[in-house]
Amino acid sequence: MNIGKCIAELRKKHSLSQSDLAKKTDISQVMVGKYERGDAVPSIEVSKKIADAFEVSLDYLVGEGINASFDKKTVQRLQDIQSLDNDTQNMLFKIIDTIIRDTKAKKAYA
Repeated sequence: MNIGKCIAELRKKHSLSQSDLAKKTDISQVMVGKYERGDAVPSIEVSKKIADAFEVSLDYLVGEGINASFDKKTVQRLQDIQSLDNDTQNMLFKIIDTIIRDTKAKKAYA
């Protein structure tokens, strides 16, 4: 997905108008529209402002990189898990694996 489509989807997901996003990021509404249509590409600085407004990473915003599918909260949780001792990590992963397995089973038999 290109950055313009991602911006538009995030904006709609957060129930913001182009004007609202422009105010939140200190960029013009005209430029928000151009980014969404693909008529212009935001600079790194502007992309960072937009990513911060939606609480996503730059990877997520541009749809590339190792964290592209994760929002900032998910990335922070993963970082927090990495800082735990191995026994605690293993316990959390067992719980997560169990929930994922059960969810997949429910979907398969639904």
